Amino acid sequence: MPPENKNDKSMGKKKGGKRLGKKQVSELLQNLFQHNPNETFSFKQIFKVLKFDTHPLKMLAIDVMEEMAWDDFLLKVSDNSYRLNLKTQVQEGTFRRKANGRNSFLPNDGGTPVFVAERNSMSAMDGDKVKVSYMARRDKHIKEAMVIEIVKRAHDQIVGKLRVEKDMAFLIPQDPNFIHDIIIPKRKLKGGKTDDKAVVKVVQWPDSEHKNIIGSVVDVLGKTGENNAEMHAILAQYNLPYKYPKNVEDAAEKIDATITQQEIDRREDFRDVFTCTIDPKDAKDFDDALSIRKLDGGLWEVGVHIADVSHYVREGSAIDKEAYNRATSIYLVDRTIPMLPERLCNFICSLRPDEEKLCYSVIFQLDDEANIKKWHLAHTVIRSNRRYAYEEVQQLLEDNGVAEDTRKEEGERRKENTPARKLKGEYAEELVKLDALAKKLREARFKNGSVKFDREELHFDIDENGKPVKAYFKVSKDANKLIEEFMLLANKTVAESIGRVKKGQKAKTLPYRVHDQPDPQKLENLRQFVSKFGYKVKTSGTKGAITKSLNSLMADAQGTREQNAIETVALRAMMKAKYSVHNIGHYGLAFDYYTHFTSPIRRYPDMMVHRLLTKYQNGARSANKDKYEEFCEHCSDMEQISQNAERDSIKYKMVEFMEDKIGNTYDAHISGLTSYGIYAQIDENHCEGMIPIRDLGNDYYDFDEKNFIIVGRRHHTKYQLGDPIRIKVARANVERKQLDFTLADD
Repeated sequence: MPPENKNDKSMGKKKGGKRLGKKQVSELLQNLFQHNPNETFSFKQIFKVLKFDTHPLKMLAIDVMEEMAWDDFLLKVSDNSYRLNLKTQVQEGTFRRKANGRNSFLPNDGGTPVFVAERNSMSAMDGDKVKVSYMARRDKHIKEAMVIEIVKRAHDQIVGKLRVEKDMAFLIPQDPNFIHDIIIPKRKLKGGKTDDKAVVKVVQWPDSEHKNIIGSVVDVLGKTGENNAEMHAILAQYNLPYKYPKNVEDAAEKIDATITQQEIDRREDFRDVFTCTIDPKDAKDFDDALSIRKLDGGLWEVGVHIADVSHYVREGSAIDKEAYNRATSIYLVDRTIPMLPERLCNFICSLRPDEEKLCYSVIFQLDDEANIKKWHLAHTVIRSNRRYAYEEVQQLLEDNGVAEDTRKEEGERRKENTPARKLKGEYAEELVKLDALAKKLREARFKNGSVKFDREELHFDIDENGKPVKAYFKVSKDANKLIEEFMLLANKTVAESIGRVKKGQKAKTLPYRVHDQPDPQKLENLRQFVSKFGYKVKTSGTKGAITKSLNSLMADAQGTREQNAIETVALRAMMKAKYSVHNIGHYGLAFDYYTHFTSPIRRYPDMMVHRLLTKYQNGARSANKDKYEEFCEHCSDMEQISQNAERDSIKYKMVEFMEDKIGNTYDAHISGLTSYGIYAQIDENHCEGMIPIRDLGNDYYDFDEKNFIIVGRRHHTKYQLGDPIRIKVARANVERKQLDFTLADD
């Protein structure tokens, strides 16, 4: 390209005599093509539109377009015309908005996220499906994209706080990523007042003529700070339901709960076999029960009985459609938002004690080592003898010296050759045997390569107003593990019955619960991280070898200062489990086939599995794979959204719990690190807050993401994941769900 003629005074002047250079010409051409992605422009049209009216300026524009074509930004249509190269320049994907302005575009094909400056965002909102054009890369600049079309809005309902003034009203969105307030005409307020939490439907998005978002109030949730209003606001923010449609409630009321003799005759009868449910103490929806009886030949018959929801909920009915849309029950700190109407989930389908109930059951014949000798699937009728809370069963196991802790204390006194002694408690013999079999199943599962993650969960005790009065970690004990093992066994067994076929045969369609192998790079990060503490972990080799190594690491780190940090980094290496008809096995459980069969009251995939198994038992052909894959994707998405809402409710209660503790100091440990601050978890109550980088003292800090450490440049102060620190509670912003700490002076 010939050098620019610096002596040509007439070349490309702007008004006021300022000359256009190569950079300005590039920007003008970029804008022209990006704002008209489907147009082909001739040189003549370009010169006319951009007012390039001197020969040197026209020649410079032609040279710049040649370079843009060389960079694949433009496509040369003929010797004298160009258009935007749609094949490489225009892509569809998801827009991710960040409160700090670092917006990004995630391509549909799973490529690398690309930065989108606010000026190029076209007012796209977080989660919107957009079409972008990649910008010609500037020298020494990162790759950027420009939104050229909003294909589909993620949400048209926004949750926030109302502000009503004399002449106008508007909504301040609760999501910090939503940067615009929404103007609301006063006639569309639906009685809402200043400081009310409300749900607003957007009736007009910004366009070339209107720059404001205009909305209309759909629902007033209550005053900001009121427990009900805040919990409903969390649900509404994720577009999750906080009340049941009346037509669905009405449909549930019309269901006939009577169990006829004709129905009982069609089923296997377990009403006279000892059966019980074991659930959290505040549970109302009991969707699984266990039965046990001794058979001849030293075998035990164990029945895993699951509520036969699909007997009552017909495919395609109003209740079924609502259940599919919800896909899961949602468990906030202080309430459950059920997938099914209350009459079904808490009464008709719930396996309540001393009531006849219809079930779909997996019946096992097990020996004393919990080996399956025989099994079958059957529609059954049961009558639960007893409803237990986990704590009651745990106490019974401890009283009889068979719980993990008591066994250690008693020096494993109850060996097989020890003379039998009288067991304490009602149905103790049955529960102790179920526990013994569950422990054998668990032992075999870990021997076969199951990953051992016993993560604790934060829970709150709350008063009658929803105010948290105590925070604690719930640990999984023997009673929880007893139920878990039999549910895992049932899920695995029914999945194998469909998925495992003879060579040359094709398996019928079934929604599986799949879990991919860990991310190799994140495993390598884990290896490097744990080596600092003197631990080793395998990152290559067979699946079994890696899992065994991970389990050894968890066991070695148990009870140490670094335990939490190691578990956190190991969990980050794990993929998320999801639903799919394409079976790849379940890595975490080390099962080749696994599904969800055991909770149809609270999970829609289990209902799908029940229906398909029933059809296949009756000789039906394989269901449509594509249709069920679509269902699986929807259920996986809803599971993730529900988990986000559940986490938000925990965050809200955590900040509310700490609200009256400003200025208090606590021992804590570093639970997370980012470029903008340190997350710390209080040891005493497990509440987590952040220490902003700006509050770390007079230094500039570098964040080493790979090694999970922040280091000061001047004083070389180090903050590493897992380190113990002492913190002071600085701020508690309930509305933003933010808890801020500072380092305590001592």
